[in-house]
Amino acid sequence: MEKKVELSVLNEIYGKLLTKKQCEIINDYYNNDLSLSEIAENNNITRQAVRDILKKGEKKLFEYEEKLEAMKRTLNQEKKIEKVLLELTKIQGNYSDKKLSNILESIKKELNCLV
Repeated sequence: MEKKVELSVLNEIYGKLLTKKQCEIINDYYNNDLSLSEIAENNNITRQAVRDILKKGEKKLFEYEEKLEAMKRTLNQEKKIEKVLLELTKIQGNYSDKKLSNILESIKKELNCLV
């Protein structure tokens, strides 16, 4: 996974565990695509201070993921759900029973909400 996307997801998962400033700066940098200079100007701090806050926040996010593995588990769960959906689609295509087809479609809708 690209580092930018990974940090954005990690911030979404663990951002509340960071300081408010770290979370905001990571969000501005990775999600709002602001430069270090723009973030510094918006927060009345130096560009170097933004960089330091960003690096410390990134380090904490990676440490949280290493210990808690929430993102890893979520990605694995999504892969498993996608496999189940694929199998349900195969089953649905092989049987013409309308009742069975409706049940499978209902299951697929529920699983799609989880992905």
